[in-house]
Amino acid sequence: MGRPEVLRAAGDALDGLDQVALDDDEPVHPVKDLTAVRRAVDRERGRLEIEVGDAYHRPAGGWLVVDGSLAESQVWAEDSRMIGVAKSHSSLPFDGVNLEAYLRLPPGSRSPIFAPASRRLAPVRAWAVRLWPWEGKDLLHGLIRVEVAPVNGTPAMADRISRWLLAERAPISAPDPRWDRMLYGIRSVEEFLKATRVTPHR
Repeated sequence: MGRPEVLRAAGDALDGLDQVALDDDEPVHPVKDLTAVRRAVDRERGRLEIEVGDAYHRPAGGWLVVDGSLAESQVWAEDSRMIGVAKSHSSLPFDGVNLEAYLRLPPGSRSPIFAPASRRLAPVRAWAVRLWPWEGKDLLHGLIRVEVAPVNGTPAMADRISRWLLAERAPISAPDPRWDRMLYGIRSVEEFLKATRVTPHR
């Protein structure tokens, strides 16, 4: 991944690898180019995640938990048997006393259901679940955001899905800095992929 002239200069060193050329409308700038590469990698990774998720989920027919937001894919956002679990909280859904209640959820509790406000993303329903106590740490410790298709955005389904996710928070993996927000099905998949990673031959 790089500017077209850089990829050309690499010659056959990149044979067998997918190449992604950056736009070269702007003058070369090392910091801006690095930012553009990161964004392009994120986009490509997101595209691949959706492709792999679709290929696995369609024939399997069961439930699929996605590590991240469902709202990046219109198909996922409408799928009644998918659950998105986000560990980061770049935006918060409430303000004032409602935000305080959201951030001070006790362990094992969930927030009210809400519709995340973003025109960029497909519509989903969401709520927060507190996996572990936050006292003595920070208000986001142990807090995950759960996303589902609008059809599953009912209190009964939110309670049911939250119970499933709470059952997946153990065993604790202390060396992982995300342990307080990690579901261990997802952790096991990460460990498997790291152990079986194949590097391209050159």
